Amino acid sequence: MDHLVFAYFVMEMVIKMIALGIFGHSRSYLSNNWHKFDVFIMFTEVLDYIVLAFGANFNISYAFTPMRLISREPSMREFVSILLGTATMLGNVLLLYIFVIHVFAVVGVQLWAGTLRHRCFLGQDIPTMYNVSLSPYFSNTYGEKTPFTCSLDGTSGMRHCKDVPPYRDDGMVCLLNPLVYNPVAPPVAGANNSTCFNWNVYYNVCLPDGPNPNKGALNFDNVGYAWITMFQVVTLEGWTTVMYYIMDVYSFWSFIFFILTTVVGSSVIMNVCAVVIATHFSGAMRRDTERQQGGAMSIKQLCCKLLNRLKQIILERHQKRSQVSDRQTERTASYILLWTTIHKKLEKIVNSKVFNGSIMFAIFLSILTMAVEFHGQPAWLTVMLQIINIILTIVFVVEITLKLGALYWTYFTDKENLLDFFVVVVSLWEISAKAERKLSVVRAFRALRLLRLVHYLPYLKRQLLVLKRTIAKAATLCLLLLFFIFIFSVIGMHLFGCKFGFRSKYGDIVVDRKNFDTLLWSMVTVFQILTEKDWCQVLQNAMAVTSPWSALYFIAVIVFGKNVLFNVLVGIVVDSFQARPSKDFEPSMQSVILRPTDVTHEESPTTATEDSSLPASELSRSDAIDPSHEEDPAPTAPENSNRFLEWMQRVLHWCREHEEWSLFLLPPQNRFRRFCQRVVSHQAFDIIILLFIIISCVTIAMERPGIDPAGMERYILTISYLVLSVVFLVEMLIKVLALGMVYGKDSYCRSFWNIMDGSLVFLSAIHILVRVATAGRNDMQGLLKILRLLRTFRPLRVIKRIPKLKLAFQALIASVKPMGAIIVLCCVFFFFCGVLGVQLFKGKFHHCLGEDLRNITNKADCDEAKYDWVQKEYNFDNLAQALISLFVMYSKDGWMRIMYSGLDAVGVNQQPIRNYNTWMLLFFISFMIMSFFLLDMFIGVMVEAFHQCQQDQNRIDKDLEAELQDHPTDQEEAPYYAYYSPLRRRIHSLCTSKFLDIFMTIIIFISVLMMSFEHYNQPQVIHSLTVNRSSLDRNS
Repeated sequence: MDHLVFAYFVMEMVIKMIALGIFGHSRSYLSNNWHKFDVFIMFTEVLDYIVLAFGANFNISYAFTPMRLISREPSMREFVSILLGTATMLGNVLLLYIFVIHVFAVVGVQLWAGTLRHRCFLGQDIPTMYNVSLSPYFSNTYGEKTPFTCSLDGTSGMRHCKDVPPYRDDGMVCLLNPLVYNPVAPPVAGANNSTCFNWNVYYNVCLPDGPNPNKGALNFDNVGYAWITMFQVVTLEGWTTVMYYIMDVYSFWSFIFFILTTVVGSSVIMNVCAVVIATHFSGAMRRDTERQQGGAMSIKQLCCKLLNRLKQIILERHQKRSQVSDRQTERTASYILLWTTIHKKLEKIVNSKVFNGSIMFAIFLSILTMAVEFHGQPAWLTVMLQIINIILTIVFVVEITLKLGALYWTYFTDKENLLDFFVVVVSLWEISAKAERKLSVVRAFRALRLLRLVHYLPYLKRQLLVLKRTIAKAATLCLLLLFFIFIFSVIGMHLFGCKFGFRSKYGDIVVDRKNFDTLLWSMVTVFQILTEKDWCQVLQNAMAVTSPWSALYFIAVIVFGKNVLFNVLVGIVVDSFQARPSKDFEPSMQSVILRPTDVTHEESPTTATEDSSLPASELSRSDAIDPSHEEDPAPTAPENSNRFLEWMQRVLHWCREHEEWSLFLLPPQNRFRRFCQRVVSHQAFDIIILLFIIISCVTIAMERPGIDPAGMERYILTISYLVLSVVFLVEMLIKVLALGMVYGKDSYCRSFWNIMDGSLVFLSAIHILVRVATAGRNDMQGLLKILRLLRTFRPLRVIKRIPKLKLAFQALIASVKPMGAIIVLCCVFFFFCGVLGVQLFKGKFHHCLGEDLRNITNKADCDEAKYDWVQKEYNFDNLAQALISLFVMYSKDGWMRIMYSGLDAVGVNQQPIRNYNTWMLLFFISFMIMSFFLLDMFIGVMVEAFHQCQQDQNRIDKDLEAELQDHPTDQEEAPYYAYYSPLRRRIHSLCTSKFLDIFMTIIIFISVLMMSFEHYNQPQVIHSLTVNRSSLDRNS
């Protein structure tokens, strides 16, 4: 078959070369880059035949022949072309990414080369002295999976050989110390309850002679292994394990290095890569929108054409039927009139709110019946749910009948109606065939009817349209991702196929669940690597059975798959959000965008209330002055109430006249108020307050439960808390006196940030008063703890004083509303998958725990063997447990274990069988792919909100710059080096020249390269080179 395929493509290439010409003009065969790629693939196949002729079998072309699909599919070709357009910028980011990891790897080699080999060895020849079987160095129960590393004498590591746990003999902990009691003589009666000796006390010498952890894959012995280790740290998979190993053998303060690595490598560089790909790709998509939709939308356009053709056929038949003879018209006139009347009534019924409300109630009731199902439910509940299911099915059949009678064939033009029709047909099939377990799963699709509610929630509907637009645009990306997984799966099969087996305690060869033995499991393993969950275990197995160079395969999968293709999905989501009207974010923007003076010039709630209250007061005053009221012969109000009303009017009139007065006491011209205004507007005021906020954060960080209430530390923290509270209270009073409290254009309460500051100060004052009032009483400790916890909000005051942080906070506030809509979509999706999971796996996530399970097939066998029949931690026995399991999968933490449990599930009270039903991969992997879409929706909301906030802030800044440009500016000053002497100017020109930058870059590169040569147990030649390099660095 391979020969026929090769011959076909050779013939295709020859025909195209003859038709187009090989080269020489713009439309020749080799002028097209995709044709050049086909020639390259053909060359790899020819190379395989040549290598096979010499007796070798490399099959290099297997990794490239599937790539022919890219040049044949227009949508994928354009998609890849857009992606290649970002190659320049992406290459720069990846070079920075590699450089950062390399720098941290070199530092790791310099600090910790050989340190992870530290093990606790026997200080004496104990096996010979006492005829005891002991290993050369201490190894715990889990062996080298979690080795016991130690710190050398004189170092500040956290684990030493004295921390070795006691020796165990047949599960019993041995406590007799052989250094105290003679191991040869019988133990002294009553000396200790244990009857065996703790031989582990002889493991008292820490030496760097053991193996490295994780099958030798985790170490800093050379720059290659250090690079692999730091790549694991950057991907955040198992980085805490590496950090704990280093803290044990080197120093507690090593955590600073790893936190810096994760922040710089994962949180900064990785997000920079995501932003570059997302922005450039979304920009390219906007420039090429029509061509981008070519391949993905062609199927949809074809379906629309078929549907329109079907409508035309129905219309033509209807017109032919209408062209009947007069006799037939007279005969059927009465029937037509009757049907027309019935049709109008059906249309009225179908379009009525009562009908739609009744159907929505039936949908809710149907979903409720599915949600209450659980494993082990009583028989009466099962019967009742079956009866309700039959009744609801009849209701939905009546609904479809009425709609068909009212809408005719246009009923099938709505996708929601098609879903309803499909679910009802399957429900009827289920009831008639009594196939509860086979078709009851399809009933879970009734949960999708909740999406009908989007018609009543416009904002949710917009988010759903964005999701639909994203899925439509990402169709080509999903195909390319599948293509990517297929290519690397084939490569993995050739590199690691049938090599991930280990021998069990019964002597059987057991294949690891994460393997490359078949195409299916190879694709599942590659997808797992893309999710970055437990990929380090696959890497360690591959390095153990093949070569350390196999790490390049896994690095390529993560870099090009996770960091490139998955970030393209972020770009598609951002493009989908930007394609919708920007007014979706405008309401929330107006409430959070603040001026540089932290005062909104928009109408605040205070002014709105004030304006709305003025007409009432004016009206009441006019009513009091109106003579018609005074001449009323029968007054209803007494004279005292009129006087009180007049007094209130005078007070309100006085308040309106003194609105600009601070607290109605200090006029704007008051000297003390002007002094307070100068203090508040001074730059040093904000700096001093920021300093006190930082001090407050430090004191809050020092709080812990273990502080002695009568100690000096508690006294200092209490005094500092009182002093800081007084300082912040004084700050608030100065601002209130300078700006006014409530009334006035720039009053204190007009700013959101001031309200937040004032609330924190008010809560601190309440805490102090309650503490003083309840001194010596224990019944108010709960209230004091709650008030003390409110102090943790003090660091929020820093947001106001850092513009970039304030902008990020504004974007966060602005994205609350759209995020709420996405959360609703996530809840619907989780609910649907939860109901589906209950129908699929209810009662199947149980298994037997025991020593020998080879003959256990069900719960009865487990009970007979006196083993334990237990439920797995994450299961689908009821809707609540299903939602918890799905949320764990959504967080990508342990989703593989849940998937393996679903694949192994056989039935209720049946022992799981490995890979019993591989079709369940569709459920779990579909959920994971959809979870990527929903997670990127949150990212898209944040990006769009930040973009809108930034645009509004830039608009404000431009207005301020325009105001400043109206004032005359000074002439441009001469550059700082204009008055340098000629010699100094030459030195300055040399220091700022590009040549010097390139030369120093080369020197730095050579220096880093020399440092990369250093490794554990290096020869004397490399040691001499590195020592000379270090001395040169010190001299320079």
